[in-house]
Amino acid sequence: MEQSHSHDYQQGASGVGADTPRVGVYVCQCGGNISDVVNVDRVVQATARVPGVVVARQSSAMCSQAGQNLLIEDIQREKLDRIVIGACTPSLHEHTFRAAVARAGLNPYLYQHVNLREQISWCTKSDPEGATAKAIRLIAAGIGKARKLQPLASISTKAIRHVTVIGGGISGLRAARDLSRLGFAVTLLEQSPFLGGRIAHWHGLYPTETAARDLLATLIQEVEKDPNITVVTRAEVIETSGCQGNFQLQVAAIPRGVNRLSAEESRAAIKACPVQVPSEFDFGLTERKAIYLPYEGCSPAIPAIDWKACTRCGQCVAAVGGKGISLEDAEERLTIATGAIVLATGFDLYQPYEGEFGYGQHREVITLAQLERLLDPQGPTGGSLEWQGRPVRNLCLIHCVGSRQIEGVHRPGPNGKVNTHCSRVCCTATLRAAVEIRRRFPEVNVFDLHQDIRTYGRGHEEYYREASRLGVIFIRYAGEEPPVVSASEADSSPLVIRVKDLLTFGEELEIPADLVVLATGMIPRDIERLIEQLKIARSEDGFLQEVHPKLRPVEMAVGGVFLAGTCQAPMDVMESCTGASSAAAKAASLLAHGTIELEPFRAQVDPNLCQGHGKCVEACRYQQAIRLVEVEQNGRKAMRAEVNSALCNGCGMCVPVCPTGAIQVAGWRLDQFEAMVDAIVAEHT
Repeated sequence: MEQSHSHDYQQGASGVGADTPRVGVYVCQCGGNISDVVNVDRVVQATARVPGVVVARQSSAMCSQAGQNLLIEDIQREKLDRIVIGACTPSLHEHTFRAAVARAGLNPYLYQHVNLREQISWCTKSDPEGATAKAIRLIAAGIGKARKLQPLASISTKAIRHVTVIGGGISGLRAARDLSRLGFAVTLLEQSPFLGGRIAHWHGLYPTETAARDLLATLIQEVEKDPNITVVTRAEVIETSGCQGNFQLQVAAIPRGVNRLSAEESRAAIKACPVQVPSEFDFGLTERKAIYLPYEGCSPAIPAIDWKACTRCGQCVAAVGGKGISLEDAEERLTIATGAIVLATGFDLYQPYEGEFGYGQHREVITLAQLERLLDPQGPTGGSLEWQGRPVRNLCLIHCVGSRQIEGVHRPGPNGKVNTHCSRVCCTATLRAAVEIRRRFPEVNVFDLHQDIRTYGRGHEEYYREASRLGVIFIRYAGEEPPVVSASEADSSPLVIRVKDLLTFGEELEIPADLVVLATGMIPRDIERLIEQLKIARSEDGFLQEVHPKLRPVEMAVGGVFLAGTCQAPMDVMESCTGASSAAAKAASLLAHGTIELEPFRAQVDPNLCQGHGKCVEACRYQQAIRLVEVEQNGRKAMRAEVNSALCNGCGMCVPVCPTGAIQVAGWRLDQFEAMVDAIVAEHT
């Protein structure tokens, strides 16, 4: 990119004393993002008059290689020892400029960034004069702080070359496999007795139509045979401590109740069990025993005992001759030392409330997940499309159940909020089911009721075209006037759906239905205990919040914790696997060298001022980065505050509560704040 360095100003060495910092100031035009609003030339002129400023320049793009080279040349030629750059948000290019400063031979923390784009030009477009004045004041504040900057060094801490993956679905399995391939030891924790997560329920995946359980079995086999990966099922993290590079996890492992049994012995034990409970694998369409295998080919291929349902009658034990089954196994506690954590905890399906589109009131209203089990050749009906022993002739699909809800129209959930987010995958999954039904059962009439259709992925739109070609009838309704499902008075179909069709200009239709299928969306899983332990954040829609959707898409604000798959947002299988591989790569890069370099902006204690009051410890109770230790001073024992720099995040909560001013955050000391305020006031007056 061509650079513009016109109207540069140099005060020269005569304006700076021997002990006065030599400041260089650079104002970026940001390709017009700043200069279209802010008069950059005036800002540079005003800056050049500030005492201590040796060089003041502007550039069309300071982040470009030419802009960085200019900075390096000035530092070396003019012997600059403080740098101020006014540009875009520091989250984009602060590291870029620090690296350039370091290449010039200057300590990278003798540089101060001023955000002129987000804090001025983008939010003050209607007032260029005010924006320019504000830019001058903020640059002056940056100079004020820069004069008081001190050389800092990054903090190095040892890192354990081990990663813990929490969640044994497709994302967790993929992350574990990728991490092992990168040379890391991995512990995979799965809360349920079996691996595979949601993917195990489906019989086909769009858009490739790959057999879901075949794909899953291949990945599970790779993980289970990998010597670098330790798999622990029925495991739950109950306590966490430490920080990135050195986490300590306390894990509760609930026993399966079953050791090694042959296939024949497993069948005998399951058959002998007298307890019947709804099957989670079939979404309640069938029942299973208290000792069970969810499906043929599951992994581990060893039955597990549902301790909540088990009556401990002992009939399963008797059926196998008293071997291989224990009804008295106690919970185990495991301690895992790990360098990073990958969260792959998945999602939950929205559960319609009783009466929502007739759900729970009419047996003929089911969810899309239940329909998928009906269509599965290995499902409850062997793949036949029938319900309550009667063939289905008219089937109605309703989109966006539990997603894109409207306040005042839809009932809030247990958290008091409606689900305003789009679950993204539901439209394509619904259309895929419609296409499959029309292909396999051409005599079935399929009605698709939607607000609109969002087939966003590559190849997904083809399902809509194919559904149209196969005769699926599309009806569009307004979100404020959802369809009404009620019992039919006619003998032909048990249900009737009344809906206003926007595609026919609001004509009210009555649709007969033998089966109504609700395309329920994805909602965040309840992992509050884990969230509290790791001190991580949820986004507004309740999923786990990444640092930045583009710049740091799989990282959490807590260092060393990464996101994989649908715990972060609604995703399809391909996106989940991509996110898992990204999380694995990020975790590997963090731990690759056996040490982690942390930013130096951490709390520091002046032992000469500290009196051991402990107020800083109370203020840091959440982060637990400060403690009181006993020291010997002038022959006497005393209590002093000590900061664990690896745990400290530099929030500064400890600073205002210290009565003696003994604790400060490096790089953001109180005298630096005061210098910034003084500079702003001086410019304003």
